[in-house]
Amino acid sequence: MKGRNMTRWRDPAKDPRQAPKSNLITAEGAARLRNILDHLTRVKRPEISAKVGEAAAQGDRSENADYTYNKKELNRVIARIRYLTLRLDELQVVDRLPANTDKVFFGAFVDLEDEKGEALSIRIVGHDEIDTQKRWISIDAPMAKALLGKEVDDDVTVLTPNGETLYTITAIRYAGKA
Repeated sequence: MKGRNMTRWRDPAKDPRQAPKSNLITAEGAARLRNILDHLTRVKRPEISAKVGEAAAQGDRSENADYTYNKKELNRVIARIRYLTLRLDELQVVDRLPANTDKVFFGAFVDLEDEKGEALSIRIVGHDEIDTQKRWISIDAPMAKALLGKEVDDDVTVLTPNGETLYTITAIRYAGKA
């Protein structure tokens, strides 16, 4: 089995991919995952199961591309349903504001300004809600860890791919806070 499933050995104690992930999620994120699970269970799986049944009824399955493709797709949907079911059971939904909304905690929208005066706006969310387009970062990310507990006008040094960058917090907001 030369070359198959071969990866470089990594020490589990030093491998950052082995670090435990937090199981926090916002109420909106949990609702989105439940909607995805509901859609996969009620719509997608029965639809693909019907396609597999139709393709199987055509006869020889060994040379039937429709059957092979839809069977693989059905297996992917079932695996995703299983993953979401297990993941939703272990997640802890954070559906209330922190006691002190003047500091950065989970769910915060944080406006930052770097040394060059460039503005950056991020939100600290759970691992399952990361969205690079919206600039939502995981609470496990180095930047989020550096920001936790800080207040407006605090300076934060974050190690980025370009080296250390100094940010100043210019605003902190929370969803649901007027």
